[in-house]
Amino acid sequence: MACWSAENATKAYLRALKMGKRGKEPDVAEFISAIAAGNNAQLMVITCAGVAGSTALALVAASRQTGGRVVCILNSVEHYQASKNALGNYRDCIDFVIGDAKLLLNDYKTADFVLVDCNISDHKEVLRAAQEVAKHGEGGALIVGYNALNKGPCWSSCEFKTHFLPIGEGLLVIRKSAGDKVAIGSDAVNNNNCRKVRSRWVVKVDKWTGEEHVFRITSPFPEEMIKA
Repeated sequence: MACWSAENATKAYLRALKMGKRGKEPDVAEFISAIAAGNNAQLMVITCAGVAGSTALALVAASRQTGGRVVCILNSVEHYQASKNALGNYRDCIDFVIGDAKLLLNDYKTADFVLVDCNISDHKEVLRAAQEVAKHGEGGALIVGYNALNKGPCWSSCEFKTHFLPIGEGLLVIRKSAGDKVAIGSDAVNNNNCRKVRSRWVVKVDKWTGEEHVFRITSPFPEEMIKA
């Protein structure tokens, strides 16, 4: 995986924000888009517990910035058409396949970004397969698990470093601990101290230069007390 690109991360983040068309603060999808694009991911694979949604769109936004490919692994045929309908005009930007974690080991072992929905019943097996991919891949895949809050301890071999980020319903960021650090755009906390922290993303535009600056604010206080 290439060196961290702040420019790619910011552009993908803002693109994901626009694609989501949501009237609330940015959250998990925009962060995922930024981390994938910032690390210049070329083959992004997402495994979904149900219908593909905003997290899949996040990878589409990243792929438009890096020129990469997005593959979505669904666990049932029933979710295929529903996912295409949910993604609307972006459905053709994703290659859909039906299967399980074995696809990572066989068909997508060159993936350099693996996104795992921890609501999948066998998500620990998927994370284990993703780590096998990262272990034997050339650049080492970056692995991100979402919906990770209250899912218990994450299986991880001693070759990998795991961080828990209190964003949305919890994000796990896993990568080989081979000396080099992965840029994740936020302070990580130890997985043993997982707790939900109120946070929000703030986008500020410099009125003189027109530049957009993205900040994440965390606070143990109620949201109405958080000030940009």
